[in-house]
Amino acid sequence: MSESISSTGLPVAFIGLGVMGSPMARHLAAAGHQVTVYNRTASKAQAWVRANGGVAAATPKSAASGAAIVFMCVGNDDDVRSVVLGEDGALAGMTSGSALVDHTTASALLAREIGAAAAASGVGFVDAPVSGGQAGAENGALTVMCGGSQADFDTVAPVIAAFAKSCRRLGEVGAGQLTKMVNQICIAGIVQGLSEAIAFGQAAGLETDDVIDVISKGAAQSWQMENRSKTMARGEFEFGFAVEWMRKDLGFCLDEARRNGAKLPLTALVDQFYAQVVANGGKRWDTSSLITLLT
Repeated sequence: MSESISSTGLPVAFIGLGVMGSPMARHLAAAGHQVTVYNRTASKAQAWVRANGGVAAATPKSAASGAAIVFMCVGNDDDVRSVVLGEDGALAGMTSGSALVDHTTASALLAREIGAAAAASGVGFVDAPVSGGQAGAENGALTVMCGGSQADFDTVAPVIAAFAKSCRRLGEVGAGQLTKMVNQICIAGIVQGLSEAIAFGQAAGLETDDVIDVISKGAAQSWQMENRSKTMARGEFEFGFAVEWMRKDLGFCLDEARRNGAKLPLTALVDQFYAQVVANGGKRWDTSSLITLLT
C-alpha cells in the first residue's frame, strides 16, 4: 500500500482546521491527494474548500467515509474523543484496512484508548503529535513524532511527508505523545533559561541583540534564542504558541511523570510560572512571555 501512496493521490480526510490543521490539509491537497475536510465551525471548512478545493463534510463520520487515511489535529483529549468516537465519529465512517492519524498533542493514555478502539474496527492508528509551530505547518516543515505499529507507520509516513521535514516512529501506540512530552519539557527549561539570561543582560546594561548575536554562535544556541530573543527583548508576545496550550502540554508531562516515577522539578516550577502569566492576562501570549515575570 505504501508504494501506491507514494506515487498516486489518495482519498484522505482532515479533521480540525485550526492554525495547524488548515495548512497541513493544504499541503495534502497540493501533493495531489483528494481531501475531504471537517471542522466544528462549518464556515471554516467551507472557506478552506473555496481556497484549496476538495470537499467539506458535515460530520467526522461523513468526512472519513471512503478515506484511506483520516488525519486529525484538534484541541485536547476530549476533542479527540468527540470527533473519533460515537455514531457521528470518524471511526463510524472508516472501513477495515484504513488508517487514523492523530496529530493532536494529547495524553499517551488517550492514544492507547483510541488505538484500541481503532483496532476493534480493523483500523490502523498512529499517534503523531508535531513540533514546529504554525510556521512549520505553513512551510510544510513539521517534525512528526509517531507511535504505532511498523506496518501502520509505513502506510501513513509517505503521505505525512507532504507537510513534514522529519517523520519518525518512536515505538508502539503512545510513543509519539510521550516523545512530544520530552520535547515540551525541553522547551520549558530552555525558555525559562533564556528569559533569565535576557533579563540579566538588560539589568547589566548590555545590548540584547549584540549579546545574542555573539552567544548564538556557541553552545548556548537554541531555536528559542534564534526565533524569540528579539521579540522577548521588545516585550512582544501577541503571536506564537499560546501559554494556555503549553500549560495543557505540561499538564500531560506532569501527569505522566506521576505515573512513571520520573522527577520533573524544573518543569513543575515553570508550569507554576506560566500560571502566573495566565493570572496576569497572558493566556494567549507566546510561551516566551515568561520573561514578563522578570522585568
